[in-house]
Amino acid sequence: MHAGEHLTVPEETVINACGECELPPLGIIEQRWETDPIGESHIETNACDAVEALDFSAVPSHGEVAIGVGSRGIANIAQIVRSVVEAVADRGFDPFIFPAMGSHGGATAEGQKEMLASFDITPDRVGCQIRSDMAVEQVGETPDRGVPVVADRNAVAADAILPVNRVKPHTDYDGNVESGLSKMLVIGMGKQRGAKIAHEWAMEWSFRNMIPEIANLLLESLPVVGGVAIVENQHDDTAIVEGVPPSGFLGREAELLETAYDIMPTLPFRQLDVLILDAQGKDISGQGMDTNVIGRRPFAINEPEPEHPSIKRIYTRSLSETTHGNAMGVGSADFVHRNIATDIAAETTLINAITASTTRGVRLPPVVETDRAGLTVALSTIGTVDPARARIIRAPDTMHLRRLYASPPLVNEARTRTDLSVVREPEPISFDGGNFAHSFAED
Repeated sequence: MHAGEHLTVPEETVINACGECELPPLGIIEQRWETDPIGESHIETNACDAVEALDFSAVPSHGEVAIGVGSRGIANIAQIVRSVVEAVADRGFDPFIFPAMGSHGGATAEGQKEMLASFDITPDRVGCQIRSDMAVEQVGETPDRGVPVVADRNAVAADAILPVNRVKPHTDYDGNVESGLSKMLVIGMGKQRGAKIAHEWAMEWSFRNMIPEIANLLLESLPVVGGVAIVENQHDDTAIVEGVPPSGFLGREAELLETAYDIMPTLPFRQLDVLILDAQGKDISGQGMDTNVIGRRPFAINEPEPEHPSIKRIYTRSLSETTHGNAMGVGSADFVHRNIATDIAAETTLINAITASTTRGVRLPPVVETDRAGLTVALSTIGTVDPARARIIRAPDTMHLRRLYASPPLVNEARTRTDLSVVREPEPISFDGGNFAHSFAED
């Protein structure tokens, strides 16, 4: 028997403890977003243009260009990276890819290579070598605190460095730059050692101050020719692919971050009684579920939580396939399905938590046997709210929020709003062996 099974509370036990609860019907609502994505046929052109916008004049002919690629689930990432590789080669240089993902992939060279492969980034697919190595070299230290600054040794040895990353709100802090090119240099390119150093110092020196200072030091010490910044819209489609010169890693990145905030997917309600998430994972958010979406940041050090939404209970059903068992951030949930407990890769998850100094983030919530048990216990612990009046949302994950299951009070509210439409009227929930019978793909 898997260890997770020992932690699972049977459905019968939950029902007996909570009492019979008539679960409310759920309808389907849809958010109306005005978006302007880059067409699939133009992705390659935009990525090549991003490289063309950068200055390679200091790079010797046939010099090696280290292209940093991370571990997040970025739309069109294989196509973008392949186009960047081709554009670099077309300019007469020798590109190679290095994983710039901190401790992800179990903090092993092979694990990080496997993560890239899961995004269809392989030598055959992108047309260049992948040099995966956890070794780093120290390239300096911060002037005031003496914090050692390290970087991937393959990147350090190259004639030029070119990170490719998505710019988006971070899950653990607010600042002028959050997730993006600068953070990839500081934490992603620092591998496990650099990521751990950064997170340890963040305990007293916040990321909002640390990332810019160390990024500037790296830009001064290493041959960074610029970066390729990506911004995605509410549909997880590519909206911007832009070449950012080293001088713009802080200024232009801050502007792109504002755009990312404006067009990121969010829940359409500020107050919920229960949020059900079908999946969480590192490909969805660094904390498994985006803290900016759920309004919870319980593991960040010296950082305030988002002002909204306010959610009384979160029930999470599974780990995404691409997260490879990494359950970072599972502690943000109040209850989880046994699928999560049985699929956790304990070693990978703990290494990530140690590196990020957020061990509370991997505390396992109470584990229930079925979805019926999960929804029942959630509704039974929200106070005196009548289940028929409960505000319930079920979503695929915190990245995909266009189409949502919603309880009657939220469906009724959706009728009055121009940014929402009702796709299906509320119907009784169908269960199969105690689990939801329908997935979003079937609706």
